[in-house]
Amino acid sequence: MSPYHHYLSYFFGGAFVANAIPHFVSGMMGRSFQSPFAKPSGKGLSSATVNVLWGAFNFAVGYLLIYRVGDFDIRVTAHACAAGLGALLMGIMAARLFGPFHGGVPARK
Repeated sequence: MSPYHHYLSYFFGGAFVANAIPHFVSGMMGRSFQSPFAKPSGKGLSSATVNVLWGAFNFAVGYLLIYRVGDFDIRVTAHACAAGLGALLMGIMAARLFGPFHGGVPARK
């Protein structure tokens, strides 16, 4: 059994990897997308290049948190579930946050 901080690291690693995907893919497609560097932060659009770089940074952090902390093994259900839960929750949070900008959900009043 791994120490609890390994599972916490896998959880956040999954969240970083999930966050990397929309930024990296939008940037590769040449599309602007929201990022922390836009004005206003998280609402304004950043260039495709900024999003590729931000996505790559998130992939790198996710890699470090998943594969450089403890002995992550995708075949160990608890390890995969910790990373998967982090990715799932980040995906839900991103869908709710960015949905109003891209037609996914109506804006909250």
